[in-house]
Amino acid sequence: MRTFGLSEFLFIVQAAQWTLALSAIAFVGGALLGLVVALLRTSENAMARNAARVFIQVFQGTPLLLQLFLIFFGAPVLGFDINPWVAAGVALVLNSAAFLAEIWRGCIEAVPRGQWEAAQALNLKYVARMRFVVLPQAFKIALPPTVGYMVQIIKGTSLAAIIGFTEITRAGQIINNATFQPLHVFTTVAALYFVICWPLSLLAARMERKRARALAR
Repeated sequence: MRTFGLSEFLFIVQAAQWTLALSAIAFVGGALLGLVVALLRTSENAMARNAARVFIQVFQGTPLLLQLFLIFFGAPVLGFDINPWVAAGVALVLNSAAFLAEIWRGCIEAVPRGQWEAAQALNLKYVARMRFVVLPQAFKIALPPTVGYMVQIIKGTSLAAIIGFTEITRAGQIINNATFQPLHVFTTVAALYFVICWPLSLLAARMERKRARALAR
């Protein structure tokens, strides 16, 4: 057993790079898939809307921890060799896509109906209507909640510790098992999450206030 010191602190701090890397993978992958699901959710095809609705309900209606377990322990049963990196990335991408899709669906539908009708009056097809009229306006509405959801993604990466992925929380567990000083260790872990997430929370709040002022004019 050793005492919590500088080397232990630096070990936890260095693990933050993997938290940030996993968060980036989850956000980029979730954003790309989420945009597709959001467009399907608002499409004119009933089958596409229903398929997108089922996807969202499945991944919003089950815990992220359970999704991690199913992917990490279920893939070998199906014959796939999977490591914690891949399992955590896939689970977080799918989970993030479901939530971002629903956020963006709401933003798309928040675009005034007059804009939709004007695009239809110009005889624009669905793709052109979304690309040139609806999505540019929905993007402005979606920025604050999207930035705010990034905080949830970062905090959600802590669950990857349960399958052995060494991010901040897992690093804290390793150091705690060696030092038996949970107060020092997990205070450091909490402080790191705060340092990472707090600027994003401030940015989301600032963007929301800016949008509210713009609407009030």
